[in-house]
Amino acid sequence: MNATIDKLKGNWNIVKGKLKQEYANLTDDDLTYTEGQEDELLGRIQRKAGKAKSEIKRFIDSL
Repeated sequence: MNATIDKLKGNWNIVKGKLKQEYANLTDDDLTYTEGQEDELLGRIQRKAGKAKSEIKRFIDSL
């Protein structure tokens, strides 16, 4: 998951915008990022988007 964490840390505003485009039902609260809580963030996205965590990681890594 290191690549995913690096993406989250380095380009969060870009990643956040792309996630909102891909999964329109995500809110700003769903996408609140706190360093060190990447798994919690991915879990929130997973629940709201109805996708597997691995699929979300792949999407973020592809950005």
